[in-house]
Amino acid sequence: MLLPDKKDDQNPSSPGRRVFLIAGGVAAVGLVASYFHKGAPVHVEAAAANLPKMVKIVEFTDAGKREDTVTVARIEKTEDEWRKQLSPDSFEVTRLSGTERAYTNENPNNHEKGIFRCICCDTALFDAATKFESGTGWPSFWAPIAKENILETTDSSLGMARTAVSCRLCDAHLGHVFDDGPPPTGLRYCMNSVAMRFAKAT
Repeated sequence: MLLPDKKDDQNPSSPGRRVFLIAGGVAAVGLVASYFHKGAPVHVEAAAANLPKMVKIVEFTDAGKREDTVTVARIEKTEDEWRKQLSPDSFEVTRLSGTERAYTNENPNNHEKGIFRCICCDTALFDAATKFESGTGWPSFWAPIAKENILETTDSSLGMARTAVSCRLCDAHLGHVFDDGPPPTGLRYCMNSVAMRFAKAT
């Protein structure tokens, strides 16, 4: 479920995520991230205009076994084509840089082994073995399955510099990466569950 725009997203230190709740006449302090943030307005075709036509990605089995590194044509589709392929929530997140409500699907793999693939193009993104409980309400990983498969760019849409993460093959917005994660990388790739699908290891 996606909700109206608020301040920051996917960052537990953001004051925009701290609200006061009053229940039964008793005030309680709670951390609530129940909103949907849209980044700066993005037109799908225009946003893809300056991206390379060919990209290099690494292919993986659903069990996370690394296979070939291939150079393929970057996937380009019109806004209408993406809308027909994706659910409304997945379209808002992946094609318009939105953010899903926190705690709606924090554990999409239910601790099963496998990998997370891009909902738009099926590129392998994260191994479930690198997933950890971040307490933020979004699926979090300490590393991508292959650096070649993601693209990191500067996001200044909320008046601050953050690092946005997208799929290398189709430019789908996935989430953001922060430097407050666990060892061995110290990174937290904070992803939107609707931007990915879980492929169970077989």
